[in-house]
Amino acid sequence: RCTVDDRVTRVAWLNRSTILYAGNDKWSIDNRVVILSNTKTQYSIKIHNVDVYDEGPYTCSVQTDNHPKTSRVHLIVQVPPQIVNISSDITVNEGSSVTLMCLAFGRPEPTVTWRHLSGKGQGFVSEDEYLEITGITREQSGEYECSAVNDVAVPDVRKVKVTVNYPPYISNAKNTGASVGQKGILQCEASAVPVAEFQWFKEDTRLANGLEGVRIESKGRLSTLTFFNVSEKDYGNYTCVATNKLGNTNASIIL
Repeated sequence: RCTVDDRVTRVAWLNRSTILYAGNDKWSIDNRVVILSNTKTQYSIKIHNVDVYDEGPYTCSVQTDNHPKTSRVHLIVQVPPQIVNISSDITVNEGSSVTLMCLAFGRPEPTVTWRHLSGKGQGFVSEDEYLEITGITREQSGEYECSAVNDVAVPDVRKVKVTVNYPPYISNAKNTGASVGQKGILQCEASAVPVAEFQWFKEDTRLANGLEGVRIESKGRLSTLTFFNVSEKDYGNYTCVATNKLGNTNASIIL
């Protein structure tokens, strides 16, 4: 808006040195710029659908009694934060180095932060567009959230899933007692990513499901070896072997 009085004879609006309007005559080829009012008290223009390129100085120029006068206003264009590029979900082996990227745009320039959404609380891990993890551990797997913040609008938030592969580790394998003629169950629990495959051995012989009156059931982290009718020859030492593409491990269990 430009407030004028009755001594004004000619008026114009300029953007930097480009004339937008002179009086009621439009000089700008931009159809977003329109004249709003040209009266004895006010000379105003309107810009529809403002863009960042519209930022800058605008000048209201008036002619009074042969004396030109100008008044300047600076247009500041604010832009909500927007994440324009972010790393894809990633799967790596334990011990690898990982770099996650989150590029954001906005005016003013947004602040970018990374945090790890783990069960142990949500700690900030980086106040930067890049998050670097050297020698990643299995505890560092999970979802990482990037947020871009400026004070113009709500933050833009995106997530990246990081999967960490690691070899099997048998976390639970207990010796078990069972009476002759009764049911006996041996259990073997292994953590691994990808999930481990299980095999059972007695001495050097691999056990097969359904043979010798035993059943092997493996689901997720747990494998069970069930004897439906324990006989004396079933007693002894069994080996559970857990394997994935990164390696294998075994545990000895006594029935």
